[in-house]
Amino acid sequence: MPEHVNCPYCGEPIEAVVDTSAGSQDYIEDCPVCCRPIEFHLDVDAGTDQYTCLLYTSDAADDSSVVW
Repeated sequence: MPEHVNCPYCGEPIEAVVDTSAGSQDYIEDCPVCCRPIEFHLDVDAGTDQYTCLLYTSDAADDSSVVW
């Protein structure tokens, strides 16, 4: 399912596709605007298919995160 979020690096709106069928997972996608890697941490409640997704930057100096 597509989700609209803002890149934690450049702040531009992007679309991320979330696949809850695979359960909880961690993965990396590059921002289509600034090309920097965004770390996704997806927590899926298997009983309800509801989920929480955290977006992280890969920079140690920047611990930005976004929850949706």
